[in-house]
Amino acid sequence: MAEKKEKIPRQAMSEQKPEVRRRNFDEVPLGYTEALAVKEAERCLQCKKPSCIDGCPVSVDIPKFIHLIKEREFTKSIRSIWEKNSLPAVCGRVCPQEIQCEGKCVVGKKEAPVAIGNLERFVADLEREHGTGELPPKAPPTGKKVAVVGSGPSGLTVAGDLIIKGHDVTIFEAFHKPGGVLVYGIPEFRLPKEIVFSEVNFLERLGAKLECNTVVGRIVSLDELVEQGFDAIFIGVGAGLPRFLNVPGENLIGIYSANEYLTRSNLMKAYLFPEYDTPVVRGKNVAVFGAGNVAMDSARTAMRLGADTVRIVYRRSREEMPARAAEIHHAEEEGIEFYLLTAPTRFLGDEKGRVVGMECLKMELGEPDESGRRRPVPIKDSKFKLECDLAIIAVGAGANPLLTQSTEGLELNKWGYIVVDEETGKTSRKGVWAGGDIVTGSATVILAMGAGRVASESIHKYLALGW
Repeated sequence: MAEKKEKIPRQAMSEQKPEVRRRNFDEVPLGYTEALAVKEAERCLQCKKPSCIDGCPVSVDIPKFIHLIKEREFTKSIRSIWEKNSLPAVCGRVCPQEIQCEGKCVVGKKEAPVAIGNLERFVADLEREHGTGELPPKAPPTGKKVAVVGSGPSGLTVAGDLIIKGHDVTIFEAFHKPGGVLVYGIPEFRLPKEIVFSEVNFLERLGAKLECNTVVGRIVSLDELVEQGFDAIFIGVGAGLPRFLNVPGENLIGIYSANEYLTRSNLMKAYLFPEYDTPVVRGKNVAVFGAGNVAMDSARTAMRLGADTVRIVYRRSREEMPARAAEIHHAEEEGIEFYLLTAPTRFLGDEKGRVVGMECLKMELGEPDESGRRRPVPIKDSKFKLECDLAIIAVGAGANPLLTQSTEGLELNKWGYIVVDEETGKTSRKGVWAGGDIVTGSATVILAMGAGRVASESIHKYLALGW
């Protein structure tokens, strides 16, 4: 009788200890060793109809790259990923794999799913640190010029796709560094900046041109880009307009939007004081409003900047929290407190106009609202006060109107987001495509990349055949 093969458990990735990492900005998960990666790859069943690919917004051939890891063909593995994804080191770290590829993994029906994200990160990191630097093949030059506005995940995906297809690509970025939300929004401990810059450098080595400090819609218009000879334009400017709570006292000193707080801390490197003297309030008693990934990033950043107490204040219950389970888990391990079913009604200030606390109401959950989540309802006579010397508002972002309102012929919806054809990413204006958060509102990195992939295929057809 044949010996029954022993099941291999999911291989855990080692991490910095919570008591150490809560005071530093070094990356939390430390990555797989080669032996662990190969062992994890052996768990893949190599399904005939791989549902994991259906769960990937950019359709990476997941069984193929995992099989190549199992065979220790690491260079072939990363090249297989590059066929569909030009940002694997980023995606391996920040994609919500648990609801996408891993969420559809057949192994996951009876045990823990294959750690697809960890394996993608492993092979991308190995290539960056020890690879040959060899680039994938490019098609011959087409003579066509494409402008990509915004160097976030959707824009970088478009640039990577089209440069390999032989088109001339220029990326325009408003900030002084490329990467968009990957560098201004996601903290160093979750996505080191060097990794983003390495992925951008990969595109530059392929031939993409990068122009930073260029605010399209102010310094140069879309019409002027057309006059400069660009045959197609992709808009991927994100949703960087902060939202607030609209309660009294919100203009007190020490109250930030998460967008500004994370930009100062991440892109402008306030966390490296005194090497970088970027001003940012360092609270000892911090309140963060919201419970998405941005709220977790803000809370964990405040802890690392020296806070004694950091509270997440959220008006719904734990079940409704939109953040990834891993981010919530890491925040709890690091000592972040959760004040659930709590809504602020006003901020309190001192005689110098600085925030010193807030009044809150306790909530209970009623019937579901349009989001499908149960609506929070105030509990009568439940008012109480919480102290805080720094408040961070992380309740989402809106469409940045800079480019859209300075461009004629661009159809917007009632929220100010660009209207596109979902099948192609085409806007109402000929020769112009859009994708990512400026179309969908705040979403995930990989969904923005998926939109970039759809648009790049449409742009390629347009450049070959016309609108």
